[in-house]
Amino acid sequence: MAASDSIALFLSCGRRLLRQQPREQNGGVACSADWPTAYRLCLWSRLASRVLLPLGRFEALDAEQLYAGAKAIDWPGWFSANRSFAVEVAGRSNTLTHSHFAALKLKDAIADRFRDDHGRRPDVNADDPDVPVHLHLNASRVNLSLDLSGGSLHRRGYRTKGAAAPLKETLAAAILLRSGWPEVAQRGGALVDPLCGSGTLVIEGAFMAADIAPGLERERYGFQSLRNYDRAVWDGLLAEARERRKAGLEKLPPLLG
Repeated sequence: MAASDSIALFLSCGRRLLRQQPREQNGGVACSADWPTAYRLCLWSRLASRVLLPLGRFEALDAEQLYAGAKAIDWPGWFSANRSFAVEVAGRSNTLTHSHFAALKLKDAIADRFRDDHGRRPDVNADDPDVPVHLHLNASRVNLSLDLSGGSLHRRGYRTKGAAAPLKETLAAAILLRSGWPEVAQRGGALVDPLCGSGTLVIEGAFMAADIAPGLERERYGFQSLRNYDRAVWDGLLAEARERRKAGLEKLPPLLG
């Protein structure tokens, strides 16, 4: 979250959309939304690196306070023991100076809460978890969140492998928005990138001009592993995005790289 091209959306989700203006925070934007809107943000946000759902904010002067505060959260209410999870740590703490140790204490707290409530614990999968858990450290304060996006949203799903010195898709989208490309595309103007490398600017430019949801080709999101996942709502959003893509590709302006 410290990188200049990384933005997080901190969501407070409920049954109804709360009319609350988005608020800038360090490294991100905070807002309130209902669950369909949270799904839509994951699917359509071109700039956010992830969409986080805060579950707990408290002071932790040492590892034991982190453990106690984390264990008090109803993790089994959010996902089942059949799902794997992993912990990502960001930020800095005056007291929890070793991020790996903080991650281990949080993992222990989650596992112990499951074991106390249900007699079994979920597996940890550091490489490809069903439910990524985000721990943000800020001095003596900690924020615990679920990563609804399930990993960085710059991974759109259209690349089979990375390229040398890549430009992140989220940063490319930000450059195009700042340059006024969507307005140029609406007028039928062309996009030319003579030094395109792996083509990120051209591809993101095409996505914008053709009204293509940047997350349409992603295989999985974090919210799909939660207990309250509404597949019917998600399928409806995907169907809408596919229709918009079909219509948008018919009016795609010239793009050269």
